[in-house]
Amino acid sequence: MLINFNEIPARTVPGMNGGTGEMTAKMYIGEKGKIIPCTIHKGGSIGLHTQGTSDDINYVILGTGKAICDGVEEKLEAGVCHICPKGSEHSIINTGDDDLVLITIVVER
Repeated sequence: MLINFNEIPARTVPGMNGGTGEMTAKMYIGEKGKIIPCTIHKGGSIGLHTQGTSDDINYVILGTGKAICDGVEEKLEAGVCHICPKGSEHSIINTGDDDLVLITIVVER
């Protein structure tokens, strides 16, 4: 299966899950999950939310930020992967001066 993200339009989402600022994302939605190349723009965040039905895997391509998962803060930078398992609560915050670029994989289970 080939997914060509060049053919998927980008969507801008203000205040994702009650967060701040804007996020831009291209989204593939399949039967067993999602693949989401996304950018949390400077000053933006994804608000605190619970992973009710899935694991959320976030691989950082560019930028700096922090993830808070079940109250534990983790530093994000290029080459780091943050995993929030099903049932956990997390948020992601861009703490840098540039965009925070991620590839997010959502695995339904």
